Amino acid sequence: MDSPRDRLPYSAIIDRPKLELPNNARMVVWTIMNVEHWDSLKAQPRTILPPPMGQPLLPDVPNWSWHEYGNRVGFWRLNDMFKNYNITPTLAMNGIILETYPRIAEVALEGNWEFMGHGYIQGPMHSLESQLEHIKSTVEAIKDFTGEPPVGWESPGLTETMETLDLLSECGIEYVADWPLDDQPVELTTSTNKKMISVPYPVETNDITIMALQQHSSKEFAMRCIDHFDRLYEESEDITRFMGISMHTYISGVPHRSKYVEEVFEHIANKPDVLIWTGKQINDWFRGQI
Repeated sequence: MDSPRDRLPYSAIIDRPKLELPNNARMVVWTIMNVEHWDSLKAQPRTILPPPMGQPLLPDVPNWSWHEYGNRVGFWRLNDMFKNYNITPTLAMNGIILETYPRIAEVALEGNWEFMGHGYIQGPMHSLESQLEHIKSTVEAIKDFTGEPPVGWESPGLTETMETLDLLSECGIEYVADWPLDDQPVELTTSTNKKMISVPYPVETNDITIMALQQHSSKEFAMRCIDHFDRLYEESEDITRFMGISMHTYISGVPHRSKYVEEVFEHIANKPDVLIWTGKQINDWFRGQI
């Protein structure tokens, strides 16, 4: 493979065979709950407080604490919401979470959440000494804890090299959430000749983008997600659509955003012909269509 474009042929969504969802549904929504481990001694990936006088300091206690709040408090607020709306999320987690935040993993397992690989440690794939060992460690950690290996993978920061998909396929991964290029699942080519599915993953209905990068007000998350959903729902009358909503514990899990996050799921829950699936459910169903 010389480029990502070589992984899949071009396909106009209006030219594809019709996809038939179970129970006469017209659309699928899946929710990705990102739970990450950030090293308290290293520079943090994102900062809410700039360094005093422009002088970076390690350890960066306030910005690490901002991230840490999500796993100590934010996760539990979101978990209550998922229960209220009968949503089973996909847990995108670093493998090391099983060591550092086992309480979160226990609750996710009890709730039958899907466990999806999100790297063993939080950091870009292209900076690793060995992607293969990194992927294997993540897969093995999840398998040891849940009894089943993960079938899905979201690279930290959606980072990939030209060998990442092949290595993931070699390790038994069946779908990825790194390619935000479509409103339907699509098949990607790998060197293993195994089918790799790209499940639609959001970069615009993603709290990192909206809140941490674009720095919108709290209500923007609800407005954007609902507007995005409504248009896909309208279009799904003719062509089946898939929507992902991606959240992070330290962003969507804070008090001033909670009511707006709940508005999104309240809106979606009122549509009876929408399926709320996990990434694995999408992957398993789509494989039966191709």
